[in-house]
Amino acid sequence: MFGKRIDLFKLFGFEVRIDLSWVILAIFIAWSLSAGLFPFRYEGLSSQTYWIMGIVGAIGLFFSIVVHELSHSLVAGHFGMPIHGITLFLFGGVAEMKKEPPSPRAEFMMAIAGPLSSILLAAVFYMIAQITQNAGWSEAVYGVIKYLAWINGILAVFNLVPAFPLDGGRVLRAALWGWKKDLKWATRIAAGFGSGFGLFLILMGILQFFGGNFIGGMWWFFIGMFVRSAAKMSYSQLLVRKALQGETVGRFMKKEPVTVPPSTTVEELVEDFIYRHQFKMFPVVEAGDRLRGCITMKQVKEIPREEWRSRTAGEIAVGCSPENSIDSKADAMEALAQMTRTGSSRLMVTEGNRLAGIISLKDMMKFFELKVELEP
Repeated sequence: MFGKRIDLFKLFGFEVRIDLSWVILAIFIAWSLSAGLFPFRYEGLSSQTYWIMGIVGAIGLFFSIVVHELSHSLVAGHFGMPIHGITLFLFGGVAEMKKEPPSPRAEFMMAIAGPLSSILLAAVFYMIAQITQNAGWSEAVYGVIKYLAWINGILAVFNLVPAFPLDGGRVLRAALWGWKKDLKWATRIAAGFGSGFGLFLILMGILQFFGGNFIGGMWWFFIGMFVRSAAKMSYSQLLVRKALQGETVGRFMKKEPVTVPPSTTVEELVEDFIYRHQFKMFPVVEAGDRLRGCITMKQVKEIPREEWRSRTAGEIAVGCSPENSIDSKADAMEALAQMTRTGSSRLMVTEGNRLAGIISLKDMMKFFELKVELEP
């Protein structure tokens, strides 16, 4: 779901990040507010004032989404659901759960917390807007605060639509799960509603586009595409979790992986390892199976071609870290989450300072496909 992410700060123990796509959204929001909404509603102000209003409005929206996702995270933590962090991306934000909720009640409480926080924010901003208007404050201040009240109300209503993975869809899944006691069935039904809602938004976008509202139609279309894709992906993720549940990394790892001696030159690495085996990462292992680290194709690309004969793998190898390695006793879902987070398809499997094997995304997905085929 995410591309390049930027860490911003830690709040109540949760890492808050933004995907680079959110930067694009923030610029677009600031521009649309300063050039469209605010000049339309509050005439006669200077262009500089409109731009300040637009920027403050975008910052206020950022704050509102963080509060919305933070409320999910706090309730999830109360029910024992680890949250890796909060990431804001092109179409809003997401609290990154490491596993599924333990019960329908936990699912319901976590899901409803977001819209309730948005409703509370809308009410607070509305009261502040009324106070500023009665006190005779400037239209600029009143306009921004009133916008934040309105946008939080919109966030609450939109998220309450019973279309998974929106909050309303999670509420629907909790109800279906509590009724049938079957999480997979409940997810399939709720995701079906989500996919249908996404299709509805796409069709609305097309109608808006041909009706002359090009920008509005584009946003309806892309949001519909996102909701539809996210619904399908959420159900697929559940199936993967169910298939890999209880399995350890040791079940999937290759126990005799291709390794590179530290004395190997970069030129030999390219010719004898990268081109021959076609992997993008190789463990660097010293005599006696002691793991020194790993070397990736990305590192090789950063070395000037004329230095390939003089530089060795041992010189440029990076040490083991949560970015490139995992313990052999770790849960397979932890490895999958690590791969998703780092964008790596191969991890070194370690036992102390020794290389135990290599686990790849390809091998895990092959196991998943076979298990789904045999156990529908």
